[in-house]
Amino acid sequence: MTRQEAEIILQRTFKLSKFYDEQWLTIDKILKGERVLLIEKTGFGKSLCFQFPATIFKGTTVIFSPLIALMRDQVSKLTALGIAAKCINSEQTPEENAQIISDAKQGKIQILYIAPERQENSDWIEATRQLNLSMVVVDEAHCISVWGHDFRPAFKRIINLVKLLPTGLPVLATTATATKRVELDVAQQIGNNIQTIRGNLMRDNFKLYVIKVSSQEEKMMWLGRYMNKIPGTGILYTGTRVDTEIFSKWFEHLNISSTAYNAGLDPISRIAIENGLMSNQWKCIISTNALGMGIDKPDIRFIIHTQIPQSPIHYYQEIGRAGRDGEPCYIVLFYNPDDKKLPEAFIEGSRPSIKKYEKVIAVVKSELLGEKEIMKRSNLKQNQIRVIKADLMEQGIIREVMIGRSKKYEYVRNSQPLNTQAFEDLRKAKFDDLEKMIEYVETDKSRMKFLCDYLGDTSNHTFTNCDNTGEKRITVTVTPEWSGKLQNFWENYFPILEVESKGSHIVNGVAASYYGVSNVGAALHASKYEHGGDYPDFLLKLVLKAFRNKFGQERFDLVVHVPPTQSGDLVRNFATKMAQVLKFPISHELIKSRETEKQKVFENNYLKSENVKGAFFLPHPNEVHGKSVLLIDDIFDSGATVKEIGKYLTELGAIKIAPIVIAKTVGGDIV
Repeated sequence: MTRQEAEIILQRTFKLSKFYDEQWLTIDKILKGERVLLIEKTGFGKSLCFQFPATIFKGTTVIFSPLIALMRDQVSKLTALGIAAKCINSEQTPEENAQIISDAKQGKIQILYIAPERQENSDWIEATRQLNLSMVVVDEAHCISVWGHDFRPAFKRIINLVKLLPTGLPVLATTATATKRVELDVAQQIGNNIQTIRGNLMRDNFKLYVIKVSSQEEKMMWLGRYMNKIPGTGILYTGTRVDTEIFSKWFEHLNISSTAYNAGLDPISRIAIENGLMSNQWKCIISTNALGMGIDKPDIRFIIHTQIPQSPIHYYQEIGRAGRDGEPCYIVLFYNPDDKKLPEAFIEGSRPSIKKYEKVIAVVKSELLGEKEIMKRSNLKQNQIRVIKADLMEQGIIREVMIGRSKKYEYVRNSQPLNTQAFEDLRKAKFDDLEKMIEYVETDKSRMKFLCDYLGDTSNHTFTNCDNTGEKRITVTVTPEWSGKLQNFWENYFPILEVESKGSHIVNGVAASYYGVSNVGAALHASKYEHGGDYPDFLLKLVLKAFRNKFGQERFDLVVHVPPTQSGDLVRNFATKMAQVLKFPISHELIKSRETEKQKVFENNYLKSENVKGAFFLPHPNEVHGKSVLLIDDIFDSGATVKEIGKYLTELGAIKIAPIVIAKTVGGDIV
C-alpha cells in the first residue's frame, strides 16, 4: 500500500487528511509485518500508528495498556468512527469482560484494549490461544524495562506472549519517555530485529518555571494568590493522596474551582472527574500522578507540581500532557529541599529489602500458597509481594502452579540463591535519576534542553522558554494577609474518617487534624512517648471544634473510648474531658478480651484486621443497646480498630457509632 492510497483510507475512516512523516514510516513497517519501537512526544499521535493498520488487517489487534482512562477514551472515539473496538479491564463486570472475550474469539472485534494485569486471568490465557491475532501493541512500553520510570511486573508476561508470535506478525511498542538505556532494554526484550523510530521531543510552547520555597505553607499561599490569574484550566500534581485532599480543601476555602482525584476514588467518580476535565468544569484538577496518562485533551494550559518527581523522565511525561494544541502553556515546579525525602522513600520502597525477599522464599518453601496467603504469612503489603513474586519467578526461585482455578506459588528445589546485584544496580540508578531531577531544579541553563538531553533527544535547538532563558523568575512573598488566611484554614479543616461498611452501624467520623501537618502531631508524640502528661487543652478545643463541624448540635447517648494498647489512661482521660464539655454520659467499660499487638507493626490491612478481630468486650451489653455512641480515640491509621469496635457495638444493638479522633495519619497511599 502506498502512502497516497493509505491517506485516502485515512480520510474515509478517521476523517484525517494526512499522516506525519514518522507516522507513515511506522505504519509502513507495520503493514510489512515488522517490529517497531516508536518513541515520540505526548500528543504526537502514536495511537494512529496502530489504529490505522488494525483497520486494514484481518483479525484482532490486541493493545496492552495500563491506562483504563485511555482505553475508555479511545474505544469511545473508535466506536464513533464505526470501528469495532472494545476494552477489558477491572472496572467492568466479569460478565461484560467474558462477553467481550467471546466476541473477540468470534472475530467481531478489530481493536481490543486490555490491561497487562489481566494476563493473570485464566479466561484470558485460554482466549489468546483462540484469537486470530493480526498485531500486538505494547503501549507505554517503558513499563517493560526495570530501568523505566514505571516498571510493572505484569508487562513481563507480554514479552512471553510476544516471543511465541510467528515471524511476520507485526509488533509495535510505543512510549513518550525512554532514555537510551530503556530504549535498548525494550528493543532487546521484544527482539526479532525490532527497529527504533525516535522523534523530536522538544516543546517550544512550554513556559518552564521553578519556584523555590521553604515550606508547604509557602506553596499553598502562592497557589491561593495566583491560581485564578493563570490562563485556562490545568492540573495540579501533588505527592500523595492526602495532599490532593488538603490542596482541594484549601482551594474550596478560597472559592477556587477545583476537585481532587486519586486512585482511591471509585470508578464512577474517576470517570466523572475525567469528563469534567475535558469540559473545563474546574479551574484545576488536584491529583496524584494517577490522572493524565491517556487523557486526550489538547488545551491543558498549565501543569503545576507541588512535589518534585523521582526523575526527569517522570517529569517530562507528566508535563507532556499540557499544550498539545501547540498554544502557550505554563509549567511550574515548586521545590523545597525537604521535598527530596518523599521520592527517596518511594525509591527505597519500590524494591523491598532483601529480608522481605527472604521472608517470601521462607513461607513458600513450606507449602503452596496463593498471593493473599503469602501476605498473611509474611506481613508484607500486596504491591511488595507482587514485585517480589515477579523477581523470584524471573530468577527461577519460585514458579506458578494452577490448582483448579486458583493460582499458587511453589518453591523450586535446588534453585540458585537470590541474586541481589540487579536490585542494588537498579536502586543506584533510581537515586542517580533523582539527582538529575535536582540538577534540573538547580540548572542555570535551558530547562527544556536539559530534559531533551536527558531523554536522548540531542537535536540542535536554542530554547528561550524558561526562567533561565528569558522568562521571568517567580518568588514567593509571605504576607500577614495570606498567613492569616492559611491559619484560619488549618483551624477549620477537619479530615473525614471513612469507615462506613455493610453490616455495621458505624458512620463516617472526623479527625481534628492530620498527624504531621501542624503542631498536633508533636503534641500527641510528647504525651504518648515522652511522658508529657495528658493531652493538652488546645487539642481538646480543636477536637470539640471538629465534632461541631461534623455533627453540629447532635446529641449522643453515650461516649465510649478505645481501650489502650500502650498509652495508659491518655485516651480515657481525654474522652472524659470531652464528655464533660459535651454533657454526654461516658462509659469506661469497653475492654480488650485478649492482648493485641500495636497496629503499626503490621504492614498490610489483612493482618491489622486479624490483630483486633474479636478482641473487644463490653461486660454490660445493655449499656449500648438502642443507643447512639460517640467513639473516641487519639490516632486513626488503617481504621481496623475503629471498624472492629463499630461492628461489635452494632452486634450489641447500638443504632449509631460515630468515631472522632485527634489526628489521622497521612498513611502510605501515593497514587
